[in-house]
Amino acid sequence: MDTPQRTVVLASVLVLTAELCFAGVSAIVKHLSTDVPSEQLVFFRNLMAFIVLLPWLWRKGPDAFKTKAWRFHLTRGIAGLAAMYLFFYAIANLPLAQATLVLLLSPFIIPVIGRVWLAERVLPQTWLAIATGFIGVFIFLNPLGTALSPVVLVAFVAAFFAAFTKTLIRQMSATESSSKIVFYFSALSTLLSGIPLLWLGQSIALDHLFAIVAMGLLAVAGQLGMTKAFALAPAARVGVFTYSSVIFAALMGYIFWDEAITWYMLLGASIITLAGYLAIRTRRKAESTGKVGS
Repeated sequence: MDTPQRTVVLASVLVLTAELCFAGVSAIVKHLSTDVPSEQLVFFRNLMAFIVLLPWLWRKGPDAFKTKAWRFHLTRGIAGLAAMYLFFYAIANLPLAQATLVLLLSPFIIPVIGRVWLAERVLPQTWLAIATGFIGVFIFLNPLGTALSPVVLVAFVAAFFAAFTKTLIRQMSATESSSKIVFYFSALSTLLSGIPLLWLGQSIALDHLFAIVAMGLLAVAGQLGMTKAFALAPAARVGVFTYSSVIFAALMGYIFWDEAITWYMLLGASIITLAGYLAIRTRRKAESTGKVGS
């Protein structure tokens, strides 16, 4: 059954709002990174998310979180945490739009991981979308015209880990509910990211504390908005708006740090958005015909 147009519009607004929240998180991380160690930022980002989730987790009850898939949850927690550490480092050392855009490569990496790891079939249209996405990133970064920071490679590795975690989630969803996946990632990432603070922790100024709280609230608001959006409308209808985050990041970088917005950035972002749309449409057709992973 087709989704009503008003519902699609509402879902699209929710995706755009969620991406604005995520861009706000990145901007706060970049602002705080000059004074607060990234290890502390990652911990408080996870802690805030876990605290906000506690009432929902309480209603579920302890029996809802029994699992035998400990290896999957632990691997997902470590990989997701690694992606977060690397992404926060990239945000601190790259223009905001660059770091955000490279992380947006993760949807294009997922089919490659699925092909290599799970031997999933990948349709020619998907390979075309992947190639187009990487061409868009190349144009956006303009390596022939400007010297690229080596930190771009850190952002690429973060994108790989993010894609790996999403592939794991797809595997876990066969036996694990979304409640379990959310709970164990929140709990493990909070616990594991707290370990480095035993020797790297430092006092935090009051204004920084307010910013950290805002970071956590924006992250949770973005996640909830994104979840609601994809519950209302299929990804093929609204998923392309997830690429708006690079636009919001570029605007924030320009306003707060005087980071340039160039024609090749706009062209590259447009090509990546087109590639993302093609990938989403191809994915939907593949799933409807039983060719999951294509």
